[in-house]
Parts: sequence; C-alpha cells; structure tokens
Amino acid sequence: MARPVVGIIGNQHLINDTYVVHAGGEMNTEAVSCVAGCLPMLVAADPRFVSVEELMETCDGFLLTGGRPNVHPEEYGEEATEAHGAFDRARDAIVLPLVRACVERGQPFLGICRGFQEVNVAMGGTLYPEIRDLPGRMNHRMPPDGTLEEKFALRHKVTLAEGGRFHRILGASEVMTNTLHGQGIKTPGSRIEIEGHAPDGTPEALYVKGAPGFTMSVQWHPEWDAGNDPVSRPLFEAFGEAVRSYAAHRRAPQRISA
Repeated sequence: MARPVVGIIGNQHLINDTYVVHAGGEMNTEAVSCVAGCLPMLVAADPRFVSVEELMETCDGFLLTGGRPNVHPEEYGEEATEAHGAFDRARDAIVLPLVRACVERGQPFLGICRGFQEVNVAMGGTLYPEIRDLPGRMNHRMPPDGTLEEKFALRHKVTLAEGGRFHRILGASEVMTNTLHGQGIKTPGSRIEIEGHAPDGTPEALYVKGAPGFTMSVQWHPEWDAGNDPVSRPLFEAFGEAVRSYAAHRRAPQRISA
C-alpha cells in the first residue's frame, strides 16, 4: 500500500547569488519518511507554481518547516524593520492560507520554528522581531559557530501543560529541546492554545483549539535526530499516525444511500 504523502514546505535560496532554487533540509525528509512513515514531497512554496487547493488535493498532510526568512510583518499589521530580517513573500502567500484551510478541513500539519510562527500569524497572532532584545529573555538563536551537532544540541527545557496534548504524546511535563530561532510569539492568534514555554516564558508548543485535525507546532527543531531523540520521535510518530488516518478516511469508498 502506498504511503500517505506529506508536503514539506520548501524555502527559496540563491546558489552563487544567481541561481534560484527551492530547497528543504534532508533531516526534514528523513524524519517524515523514516519516523512518521510517510512519503516526503518537497513543495515549491510559490503561488506562481502551485495553489493551496492543488496542494491539499495532492498531499495528505504538511510539514511547515523552519527557514531563515521570516513571516513579513505586514501579515500581522506591522511595518518591516531591520530587526525583522529577510522575508519570503511567496511562502507567506502559500502557507498562511494553507494553514487556515487545513484547520477548517481537518488536514494534518506539523509546524516547526518558522512554521510554528506561521500558524500563529495565520490565526491572527503577532510576532516579536527579536526576542533576545526583550527584558528577561534569553538568546534563543543558533550558535554562530560549531558543528551541526553543536548547533542543534539540547539547550533549554520546555515546560508543558499538565495533561495537555503535548504532555500525553511526549510522556513528560518537562522536555529538553534545541533552540535556533530569533523571533517568537507576541500575541497568540485566535484559537491558539500555547501548551509549552521556555524558562524565560517564550512560547514553545501550540495547537489550534477546536480544529478537527492534527495542528501541533513547536518552536524548536524536532527534525534533528528525530529517529533517536525521545522528544522528537513520538512527535513525528503521532504526526504520521494522524496523516495515515486522514488519508485512509478520504480514500475510503463513500456509501451511497438508497
């Protein structure tokens, strides 16, 4: 039986400052294929080439990946500043309406880092451009130097709501995570339920209240060592199960009433 398809949202890059590509990290592909048990498909997130409707018909679920570009602040009613960093307006134009459509239809998605922030913005929330500049906040950014292992190393704990969705799936009320982000949630969007926080209060885990499908999203990067990490593995396994359930339901023969 064919595996259900997970669309992995790609990011636009320039090779040698001239050649435009759509790309995604191999660790995302590995986590979707080897841990979630789904067929990974890289999505060129640009409305010139794909539509939300086509993606939802082609894919059974979506991985909203991290990426260097940030959600443009115009999407949440603010003006861009130097602190907001680089942008990818094409990805904004695809993913924000895709999130809202998936919430309405019950189609599963897992948000990671920028994806976590996209879910909040799609539901009407706002973001801080640079949380390390806020009083009492730690630096959540990736270390500028070192190996990949050092950059993705576990750096702080996340405290999860007792009895909540993340607590049930991860089997603990405190987990250790990596941290590689500069922005963070300022105001939660409508129906956004925050279930996890870093020690400095930064939101780290959320889902969309009342959504019929899987909408869990995290600010950290669970795709790193997803097959072995005790936090990442159950999260991707739960996502994969949700995608399989959605795929089976929509492919089931429809009964015709007499």
